[in-house]
Amino acid sequence: MRVMVLVKATEDSEAGMMPSTELIEAMLAFNEELVNAGVMQAGDGLKPSAQGKRVAFDGAARTVVDGPFPAVGELVAGFWIWEVASLDEAVEWVRRCPNPMPGPSEIEIRPLYEMEDFAEAMTPELVDQEERLRESSGS
Repeated sequence: MRVMVLVKATEDSEAGMMPSTELIEAMLAFNEELVNAGVMQAGDGLKPSAQGKRVAFDGAARTVVDGPFPAVGELVAGFWIWEVASLDEAVEWVRRCPNPMPGPSEIEIRPLYEMEDFAEAMTPELVDQEERLRESSGS
């Protein structure tokens, strides 16, 4: 199963506070463990929401909203994509993760939808199109 592991933003990450050398070393060591175990597929940190934009949809209308965004605890500061056997395995990996922030922080784990989850709506043509997209994107 694939999961997205979300490092939640904090006041420090939203302020652009950079991690210490020690935290970078610890996170790189943890990422290396994930890669060596065949778990990590992707991962990165995100710049503060002040440097981002949101696009709000309402029917055909699109409205662009500049950051920063409120509700810091609901924002994401970084992510991984992992391939694990179960949600329990993902939890065990997160328990081993260094605290990604200087103070209190949270990491959220969310399963990704897989094509089989859409089986009732997928026609053979849509399955073929999805496979071509995955092949061309390297996913």
